[in-house]
Order: sequence, then structure tokens, then C-alpha cells
Amino acid sequence: MFELKLLSGALGAELYGVNLAKDLSNDVLKEMRRLLVEHEVIFFRDQDISHEQHKQIAHFFGPLQTHPAYGTVPDFPEITILESTAEKPTKIEKWHTDMTFREHPPMGSILRSKICPPSGGDTLWSSMTSAYEALSQPMKDFLDNLNAEHDFSHGFKESLAEPGGRERLKDAIKDNPPVIHPVIQTHPESGKKVIFVNTLFTTKIIELSADESNSILNFLYDYIKTPEFTCRFSWEPNSIAFWDNRSTQHKPVNDYFPSHRMLERITIDGNKPY
Repeated sequence: MFELKLLSGALGAELYGVNLAKDLSNDVLKEMRRLLVEHEVIFFRDQDISHEQHKQIAHFFGPLQTHPAYGTVPDFPEITILESTAEKPTKIEKWHTDMTFREHPPMGSILRSKICPPSGGDTLWSSMTSAYEALSQPMKDFLDNLNAEHDFSHGFKESLAEPGGRERLKDAIKDNPPVIHPVIQTHPESGKKVIFVNTLFTTKIIELSADESNSILNFLYDYIKTPEFTCRFSWEPNSIAFWDNRSTQHKPVNDYFPSHRMLERITIDGNKPY
């Protein structure tokens, strides 16, 4: 059904042979899910889908989430606009897993490019499955018993520090108090274990002292950037990236200022990590 081009040894596959604007059968969507779990992030080129089709594809995989901090497409509150301009450049530059400040973090996101800079603006992904598997057994045993706090306010501290930022986001702060997730999550479909802390939203490991927590978290944050765990995708207009948020982290490469970049993202609800 699909032709595959693997992007790296750890994760990532470009899928060819299907026009998502025309070929949205259940068989196609089921195969997309299988390939997503296997490759952790899948990519498509030249997919000129409508907003309704974007929503239709995502809804097959589960209920849709909204994001409390970003603007949305008119009439489509599920579609978040991620835009960077010379006047208002993006603030997200860190490796992260999306929205882990929620009790039910997303199972995945489908990101579609609308406006791409003439050069730069790639996105990196890292496999938390590969990262966990490469740890020594004593480190696995140690991390398996730990839990970490994730906090919306920590992830959006730059926005909150802006004039009027705390007032603008007061409802988001109220609706998203800190939550606790295991440091090592079990993927609900593959059954594999993954590292589930990230530098954007994780604040501390509950069972450790502050110094111990900082040392372990900083080790993991550096460790997940190991090149052998990663892949890199170069955007073109009408490209699509669909990543498994349960088993990956990602990072935008913000090397295109002052060029304009705009993408649209739908986020799919997930399970409570365990």
C-alpha cells in the first residue's frame, strides 16, 4: 500500500504512494497506525489536504485535544497554528514531548506545513524507545521506580513573563496544575518502555533530592540528543509529519529568522502514562 523510505536507523519513515486528499479508506488509516507505532514518526510529501481532511485523518486515531496557549484556524478549534515571523519569532527551541503537563498527554500530533522558509526550519525527532533500550540495566532498574512532575507554567515561562502574559494565560494555568507521570512509560500499543521526561515541561523527580533530581534529569536531557537516536526532516509546502508522542521527543531548528514559517497541527488525545 505504502512505499517507505527510512530516515534513520532509530526512527522515521517517509511514506509514498497514497494521496491523503483522495485515498482515506479505513485500510489506509489502519496501515498508517501500524507504521506509526513501528517507526514512531511518519512523513508525507505533496499532500494538499483541506482543514476538514486534516481533522478527519486525526479523528480516526482518537478524540482531539485543543491547546490553551496557541491560536487556531477559524472554524477549526482543533487545528493549532504554529507560526514564526520576524515580528513574533517562535519561543519553543527545546527538545520536548508535547503537552506532558496534562493528565492524558497526546498520543500523537499531525503537523502540516503551509509556509516554509527558503532554507532552514527543519525538525528533529528522537526515539525514546531506542534511548531506553540503550541504557545499562542498572540505570533502567533505577529509573523504572521514579516519578516526575510536569508543569504547564514551567514550559511557558517565557510567555508568562511577557507583558500581560500571566493574565492572558490565567485560565490555562488554572486548568493545568502540575501533574505526576512515571519517568519510564510503557507504550500502550507496542508494550515497549520509553523515557518520559523532557526539558520543556518536567520540573523534578519526586523521589529524589533537588540535586539528585537535577543531575538525573540533566543526564537524560543530554542523553536523548544522541545522534543515533534521532532523525531530521526538511519541510516543504504541504508536507505532513505524524509523530507518536508517547515514544518520541522533537525539536524545531530555529535557523531561519527573519523568514516566515507557518504550520498547522492537530493533536490527538492519549492515555494516562503508566
